[in-house]
Amino acid sequence: MKFFIDTANLSQIKEANDLGILDGVTTNPSLMAKEGIKGESAVFQHYKTICELVNGDISAEVLSTDFEGMVEEGKKLAAIHPNIVVKVPMIKEGVKALKWFTDNGIKTNCTLVFSAGQAILAAKAGATYVSPFIGRIDDSGWDGMLLIKQIANIYQLQGFKTQILAASIRNANHIIAAAEAGAHVCTCPLDSILGLLKHPLTDIGLAKFLEDAKKFA
Repeated sequence: MKFFIDTANLSQIKEANDLGILDGVTTNPSLMAKEGIKGESAVFQHYKTICELVNGDISAEVLSTDFEGMVEEGKKLAAIHPNIVVKVPMIKEGVKALKWFTDNGIKTNCTLVFSAGQAILAAKAGATYVSPFIGRIDDSGWDGMLLIKQIANIYQLQGFKTQILAASIRNANHIIAAAEAGAHVCTCPLDSILGLLKHPLTDIGLAKFLEDAKKFA
């Protein structure tokens, strides 16, 4: 399973990349705004900087909700760097845009996916990635991991090449569950990734090793 970090914060991206396990980055307008990045030129420059930091797919989201607007924005975003993946919302116009980008060799990430039916449409349109929002599904009283399993089963049965990108990850356990459910990618905050490192027995064992090592000093 690939690991993407879901942020626009350069120091967090660098820290995750320095671990040696980072495969890509996802961003959105909210994450850009959180970093105080405003205006098209500043946003585009930030995407370019991220692409220079990480050797992997970088999702950059369109803001338009009409087909023509998405296509124009997507073309500009894709021109920033070969690693840019155009992030498109799961709406009718978005599906049309996904197909256009697919036909024109531009990688895509279909975002805001909350059902298997939406995931089928995204795959039929040729999306590179489909992003089910696990945490938000759980918040609504449904089970996000069951959706991952359902999409994974459908994609395998139908031979779809679209990769399942588990998004809205809230903790380390979500990452593990997404891997078990068949997600190809997990995009998550840095804290969730670092959470995978933690186990009390590791801390106890290391402390014992270090204590025993002092006897040979």
